[in-house]
Amino acid sequence: MYDSEHFQSRHPFEVNEAKAILIVDDDDDILTAGKLLLKRHYDQVDTCANPDEIPALISATQYAAILLDMNFGPGESSGAQGFQWLQRILDLDADAVVVLITAHGDVNMAVEAMKVGATDFIAKPWQNEKLVATLSASVKLHQSRHEARRLKEANSALVEVASSSTQPMLGNSSAMLVLQRLIERTAPTEANVLILGENGTGKELAARALHSLSNRKDHIFMAVDLGAITESLFESELFGHLKGAFTDAKNDRIGRLQAASGGTLFLDEIGNLPLHLQAKLLSVLAQKQVIPVGATKPVPIDIRVIAATNMPRAQIMDESRFRQDLLFRLNTVEITMPPLRERRSDIAGIAQFYADLYAKKYNRPHKNFSPAAVEALTAYDWPGNVRALRHAMERAVILAEGDAFAPLDFNLDNTQSGGEAASQQPTIYDDDLNLETLERSAIQTALKRSRYNISHAARDLGLTRAALYRRMEKHGL
Repeated sequence: MYDSEHFQSRHPFEVNEAKAILIVDDDDDILTAGKLLLKRHYDQVDTCANPDEIPALISATQYAAILLDMNFGPGESSGAQGFQWLQRILDLDADAVVVLITAHGDVNMAVEAMKVGATDFIAKPWQNEKLVATLSASVKLHQSRHEARRLKEANSALVEVASSSTQPMLGNSSAMLVLQRLIERTAPTEANVLILGENGTGKELAARALHSLSNRKDHIFMAVDLGAITESLFESELFGHLKGAFTDAKNDRIGRLQAASGGTLFLDEIGNLPLHLQAKLLSVLAQKQVIPVGATKPVPIDIRVIAATNMPRAQIMDESRFRQDLLFRLNTVEITMPPLRERRSDIAGIAQFYADLYAKKYNRPHKNFSPAAVEALTAYDWPGNVRALRHAMERAVILAEGDAFAPLDFNLDNTQSGGEAASQQPTIYDDDLNLETLERSAIQTALKRSRYNISHAARDLGLTRAALYRRMEKHGL
């Protein structure tokens, strides 16, 4: 029979169970001596003279370590029973830590058992200090195994979330079909990709599609907005740093490139990177290793790079603005995202998708589009592309009052000329000092002047890109 002072059914992942020990031996003197010694160090010490009861005990308690005799019954010395129960325990719990109890003559047998999966062994008669030390090391190993499994599961969940896109690539126009075929052909390779396109055309969505169809899909997709990283933090953010490397380096920190190792690194807004930082990035990509700030030894990295910029191709080819040797390393395959005005046949479908999405989000009734609304949406040039259309649909779902969407629900500028939108700034009278109105007007003006380059507009407004995006969403721009 087994003896347990605290025997009860527990969840196998409770932290307190890391202090439970099981001793299995057919010698009552061994069980008594072991329990008296170990109960001073562990909250729970269970003893068992009959190995047939091991499965019931393991199912009820997650043991930090199990002390298992090699032989049971008079005259047994082959160790076969110990091997049998060792395998049975590992079948029940692959992470189980089993320390064998052996006679001096069984040491070679215990070493063979360690090859099968035992953690360590103790020879009888044992020395108390050695038994406690061996079990202490075994308990730490048990905790490390559980922590490693927890981190692995958490990492898998994070990889799945980070690699998945919350927004699909919409449209079946000829331009989008060509784009999708190009992504499908490029994705399975290890080729670096440069994605060009205006703001709001879905460059990150294309990057995620490349990752999801690649051989790296089960690893991390790491997106880095280079436009949001200050020059002073560039090396620390991308390459990592050691504790004490600079004033605010309180702890070691892994860089984005090292964190993305094995997966895909998406470098957004790479056109905003100054030339001297482009040189540092080129060196890392060429050598496939990083040196964290404060370190002396390089760390190897295994990443596929997908870069994106809204900079026109003529500017990206300008040596004074972008290093051509870095460009050659990035654009093994070059993908250009078509603006919405070049795939007008997709506009109605995209508008309907977001109308349904926001109707569900805000618990509003489903609405169709009047013919005039479809005509107005299709004729509009959408300087902000799909992002602007999405915001327009969100605003319309919230504010539209009719049974069907009408042109006026979208707050479109109807004074476009030559494919370019005229000023979208609302009329502001001299005595209109409403801060909300002034803020919206300033954002519209900055966006128009920068031709909807978010980085440039944010700089003109004295905001970060993230702050500008929040204000654009706030005002439905």
